[in-house]
Amino acid sequence: MSATAAPVQGETFKKVHNILISQPKPAQSAVYDELSKRFGVRIDFVPFVTVEGLTEKEYRKNRVYPNDYTAIVFTSKNAVDHFFRLCGELRIKMSEETKYFCATETIANYLQKFIMFRKRKVFNGVKSITELKAYILRNKDEKFFLPCSDQGNPEVMRYFKELKVPIQEAIMYRTANTDLSDLKDIKYDIIAFFSALEIKSLFEQFPDFKQEDRRICVFGQAALKAVSDRGMTVNIQAGTPEAPSISVALENYLKVSNKA
Repeated sequence: MSATAAPVQGETFKKVHNILISQPKPAQSAVYDELSKRFGVRIDFVPFVTVEGLTEKEYRKNRVYPNDYTAIVFTSKNAVDHFFRLCGELRIKMSEETKYFCATETIANYLQKFIMFRKRKVFNGVKSITELKAYILRNKDEKFFLPCSDQGNPEVMRYFKELKVPIQEAIMYRTANTDLSDLKDIKYDIIAFFSALEIKSLFEQFPDFKQEDRRICVFGQAALKAVSDRGMTVNIQAGTPEAPSISVALENYLKVSNKA
């Protein structure tokens, strides 16, 4: 299957009884509670990976400081959280002239927890940083900085190299697999993935995992590609104009699969 398309097969619209979300249960879970009640499904939340921030001491070893840069590239909320956490611990105050380039509108909106929008310049794509080509080239003389995990972000680094725009990668947090042994004998009708790392965690712990009649839901292109690379089929895709979030994608699907 192409990594650029995720057609929903008509025959996959079998009734759904339970859904596994590969993330911790969000603090604001009303939307999922409503889906569960409305469509009569059980929704379980099990984080497939954990995220741990580097300490100030660990980060100082990099000798790379955010305030030496004028344009910050964010590809996840984790990157936003740990960037500003470390800035605080390092007692770094970012200039009000700093520009922020966000992969999605959700990430751009999340920035409002940390900055005053009216005083900053924020650009965002719909699904990917690659949608910001015109803005990046227009600001190519800025000094770009990419907060990331210990897995790095080769796609963004490669993209900036293609554009011939220098960018500094900086590890600010690390990821680790969560113990999924409790899921060994539990089967779900739908498994929803938010990132490629979650799919990696699944196969590292269950190397013989088979999709069978499970339906796979993904958010974004990286998770889509990771599922496709494993030979599985994506049945439900989020991070699109029609389904900007996992919850909306699931709702759209359940309207058909669990209709009265």
